Amino acid sequence: MRKSPSIKTALPGPQASKFIKLDGTYVSPSYTRMYPLVVEKARGLWVYDVDGNVFLDFTAGIAVNATGHCHPEVVKAIKLQADKLLHMSGTDFYYTAQIELAEKLALLAPGNEGKRVYFGNSGAEAVEAAFKLARWHTKCELNLAFFGAFHGRTMGALSLTASKAVQKRNYNPLVPGITHIPYPYCYRCPYNLCYPQCDIACVNWLEDTLFRTTIPPEEVAAIFVEPIQGEGGYIVPPPEFHRKMYQLVKKYDILYVADEVQSGMGRSGKMFAMEHFEVNPDMIALAKGIASGMPLGALVARSKIMDWEAGSHASTFGGNPVSCRAAMKTIELLENELIQNAADQGDYLMAGLRELQKSHECMGDVRGKGLMVGVELVKDRETKEPARAWRNRIIKAAFEKGLLLLGCGENSIRFCPALTVTAAEVDKCLSIFDDAIHAVAGQHAKD
Repeated sequence: MRKSPSIKTALPGPQASKFIKLDGTYVSPSYTRMYPLVVEKARGLWVYDVDGNVFLDFTAGIAVNATGHCHPEVVKAIKLQADKLLHMSGTDFYYTAQIELAEKLALLAPGNEGKRVYFGNSGAEAVEAAFKLARWHTKCELNLAFFGAFHGRTMGALSLTASKAVQKRNYNPLVPGITHIPYPYCYRCPYNLCYPQCDIACVNWLEDTLFRTTIPPEEVAAIFVEPIQGEGGYIVPPPEFHRKMYQLVKKYDILYVADEVQSGMGRSGKMFAMEHFEVNPDMIALAKGIASGMPLGALVARSKIMDWEAGSHASTFGGNPVSCRAAMKTIELLENELIQNAADQGDYLMAGLRELQKSHECMGDVRGKGLMVGVELVKDRETKEPARAWRNRIIKAAFEKGLLLLGCGENSIRFCPALTVTAAEVDKCLSIFDDAIHAVAGQHAKD
C-alpha cells in the first residue's frame, strides 16, 4: 500500500499541459476545475496523473467513489454484468439487476412502511423525480427548500438550489412556487441566536411567520432538505432540527424529502444520514456513492406516495444493469465493513483536524459526521470574517504537495475520502493539510 504522494514534475506537467490545452479548445467552459489535475488512473485513495505524479485523494470524485477507486470486487461485478447485458432499458422491459436493487434499497430505507424505487442516472435526476412526484401525489404547486442548498442543475432541481448565483444566471424564469428558507447554520445563525438557547427558532419561524403571513401551508407539496448540507458548506444541523421540522410539516401534510445524494450510502457513518436524526422521510434522493462511480440515481419513496401512473415519468438509461450490479456490490461492502470504517475514521479525522485547529487561527469551525467533514476558514475567529481567498490558496497548496481537496460553501474545505480510508492515510492528509496552511499563512505574513 502506498504511504505518500509523489510529485515528480511541475504542476501541471508536460503531458497534463497538452491535455488542458485541448480541453480549453473542445470541452465546455462551464465546468469548474480547482487545479490542473489530468487523471490517468486511480486505485483506492491514490490518483495517478498523466505525468506519473501520485496524489492522495480526499475528494472521492466529489463523494462518489465510496469504495475507493476501482475496488476489485466492484470491478469484477461490473465485468460479469457487462458480459451478460449492457442495456435493455428498465423503462419498457424487466431485468433482474434493477428489480433486485430496488428491493434492496426499499428494505434498507428507514421506516417500516413499504417503499418503491425510481431509477435515473444522477442526483439531479433523483431530485427531479421527487419534485415531480410531490406534485403528482399532492396536487399542490408550492415547495420549500433552503438557502445554501444544492439539489442539481437541471431546471427543476436548479429551481430548488440556492447555492451560488452563477448557477442560475441567465436561466430565469425557473420553476415557480419555490420559497427558500434559512438552514440551521449554527456557526453563522441567520437569526443571531445561540444553540441550544434558541429552541430551534428556525423551525418556529416557519410556522409563526412564513405560514402565517406568506405561504398557505395547505398549498405546499413538499419541503426539500439535505440532512447535512453539502455544497453549502458541510453544515450539520442541531440534533433536534429534523425531528422538529418533520413534526411541523406533517401537521400540514407536507411531504418531507431528504436529498441524500451526497450524505447517503454510508458517508455519514450510517447508511443514510437522516438516521442520525431519527426521522423517516417520505422520499430519499440517492446518487453519488450508490454505485462506486458508475452513473446511477435513485428515488426511494413510500409506496402510497409513489402512486403515479405508467408513462408519467421515466428514463431510458435509468437503472442500467451494469450500474445496478455495481450498486449491489457497493451496498454489500458498505454493510459488511465500510459504514463502520466511515464512522471510525471520521471520528479520527475530526479529532485530528480539531487538534490542528488549536494552532491555526484561520480554522474557525470543524464539523461533520462520519467521512463528511468540513473546515470553515476565517480571517478572525471573533468576527468570523470569511477567508475565501485563503481557502482557495490552501487547496492549491495542498494539491502541489500531493493532496486532493475540494471547497464547499463560501469559505470551507470538505474532506470526503473513500470509505476505505485508513488511519495512516488520514494521518498523511492531516500532515499535508497542516503544511499547506503553514505555507499560505507564511505567504500571507510576507504580504
